[in-house]
Amino acid sequence: MSVSSASPARPRTAPVDARRWPDVAGLPRTSPLRTAVAERLVRRALGRLPLRVRLGGGEPVGRGGPFMEVHEPQRFFRRIGHSGLIGFGESYMAGEWEARDLVGVLTVLAENAASLVPGTLQRLRDAWAIPQPAEHRNTVEGAQANVSHHFDLSNELFALFLDETLSYSSALFRGFPAEPQLLAAAQHRRIDRLLDRANVTAGTQLLEIGTGWGELAIRAAQRGARVLTVTLSREQQVLARRRIRRAGLEDRVTVLLRDYRNVLGRYDAIVSGETVEAVGAEFWPDYFMALDRLLAPGGRVALQTITMPHDRMTASRSTHTWIQKYIFPGGMVPSAEAIEQVVGGCTALRVAARDSFGPHYAETLRLWRERFTERAADVGALGFDETFRRMWTFYLAYSEAGFRSGYLDVQQLLLTKDGPGS
Repeated sequence: MSVSSASPARPRTAPVDARRWPDVAGLPRTSPLRTAVAERLVRRALGRLPLRVRLGGGEPVGRGGPFMEVHEPQRFFRRIGHSGLIGFGESYMAGEWEARDLVGVLTVLAENAASLVPGTLQRLRDAWAIPQPAEHRNTVEGAQANVSHHFDLSNELFALFLDETLSYSSALFRGFPAEPQLLAAAQHRRIDRLLDRANVTAGTQLLEIGTGWGELAIRAAQRGARVLTVTLSREQQVLARRRIRRAGLEDRVTVLLRDYRNVLGRYDAIVSGETVEAVGAEFWPDYFMALDRLLAPGGRVALQTITMPHDRMTASRSTHTWIQKYIFPGGMVPSAEAIEQVVGGCTALRVAARDSFGPHYAETLRLWRERFTERAADVGALGFDETFRRMWTFYLAYSEAGFRSGYLDVQQLLLTKDGPGS
């Protein structure tokens, strides 16, 4: 039996540490004025959106659409007054509001994100919004801690909702709606496209930045490549090595716990799946200069990355978000323009080809979310409490809504030093 089809039911896992996510039962301290301003703005915005929102048992407001029930409006407004959209997510974590169609509600909000706050108040964003915490900077030490926060939670947790390939990136389907039993094949389709872009064949010296649980490295080694793959997650390293060993590919794949800035050598090809987002905007030049340094003459870099519109990225670049606080500390989704600017300004690389497949990510996230929900009892049995389960439900739904609304996209890019081509 190949490692791709082997059951991940009993991988080694880190002990669950409840300190990784704050207790949201208590309310933050904030001024009555901020709470009142937040309530006025939120009520005004909700009245103009294609939603139906009931606040504390009153008559629904909004223009129709997905239904949202706010059980405790004053707590809801107080959280938003204190920390904006972070408070909105925390209110869901605390069980203060519900939505049967959570993705539908969040999709409406994503579609209208730019117009929710009046232009006059948008200019006061920096005074209102919470800044990025200094401790989340992706220095070599900080990046290790940021990656560990998410990926060292528990291998068993991820195995509960991912498919048997343990792939944690957008799949590439043949059609919609996607069926759960087709997810593994769709993940292989996405991986193969990335390897094809990098021209990975027998004898290729390949560097992968961001191992995940090893599926891409396995796939590349099965083509005859020799692979060095690096990760900052100890839990991923342990399980990736085990899967590679079971596949009989130890002689072709090396898995190191190493920051991309500390990788040495030259490689015919470099691949990286959704790592740019974890690097952080401050360190994008370092990341792309490392790719330039590590790529052999005539080589290719194939990247997969989530992107967002440039104006929205610029507006939110210095703001601390719910996703950064609870899910991916230090992360920042780039725009396609930002990648072009950094690559063109700091390296000899050029973006030679790209393709987008955002709707495929929405479907991938739907399948993950449905499986996570179905296995809530198993998540609880691993030691994750109700607050954590609501947090992750919100994370998966929030991300899915981003792709369904078009606020987020996912792209595969080919970088070369030798001019355009695919």
